[in-house]
Amino acid sequence: VQVLPPVNFTLTVSALAQVLLHWKPNPNQEQRNYTVRYDVKILSPVPEEYDTKRTYSTQAVPLHNGFSACLRTLLLHGDLQLSSEWVKAELPPLPGAPETSATNLSCVTHLTIPSTVSLHCTWLPGQGAPEDTKYFLFYRYKSSTEECQDYSQDKWGRNVEGRFPVTHIDAEELDKLIVVHINGSSRYAAIKAFQQVFNQNAIEKVKVPRNVSVLLQQNDLLARWEKPISPFPEECFEYEFYLFNWKSGNKQV
Repeated sequence: VQVLPPVNFTLTVSALAQVLLHWKPNPNQEQRNYTVRYDVKILSPVPEEYDTKRTYSTQAVPLHNGFSACLRTLLLHGDLQLSSEWVKAELPPLPGAPETSATNLSCVTHLTIPSTVSLHCTWLPGQGAPEDTKYFLFYRYKSSTEECQDYSQDKWGRNVEGRFPVTHIDAEELDKLIVVHINGSSRYAAIKAFQQVFNQNAIEKVKVPRNVSVLLQQNDLLARWEKPISPFPEECFEYEFYLFNWKSGNKQV
């Protein structure tokens, strides 16, 4: 049986740092009793390979340096697997002058009562960014995208820090992705955008324990506390207890 590659393989940017891969089965493919699947190989920016029975796939990845992937048809029958030749598709890098993108991006989230999540990001201007560069910060969470309205500047007046006091980030979710996008403008150069994808729990700033109380019962010290506000269950936390005796000067951890 000749295995034919899929047709109409396309890449479409469907949101910030999100690309939709779409294709169609080859209309000339002879199937018989074979199961048809597709082998997807992401070449850049982050290599990954997987197979699927669908004719589409969505990837959340930074796209500022472009995106490329290849695809082939798989025919499966018992232990037999046949494959077609690969077909390839690419997205070009985002436009802009070299070394003008924001660099050293760092972001943290803070969880507050009642389950409100804030987002705080800092970055450095690119080495090739002119002094008049204006950077603009965006984040995307699921289908929600917002632009920052609260910035701090460096000595040249360039935005290097942004805050979202309230976001659409769901405090109860685990392992969802936060996309951060920084673009810019200048009279002297085209500023290249920069994107980074974060796991929301990986950048969560851990809060202090709640309802801490200390009681002295005869010669025993009893300390109690509750876990911080967090979607993680109690068993995920470890605590460090620091005891300092002002009278004797002794310290215990």
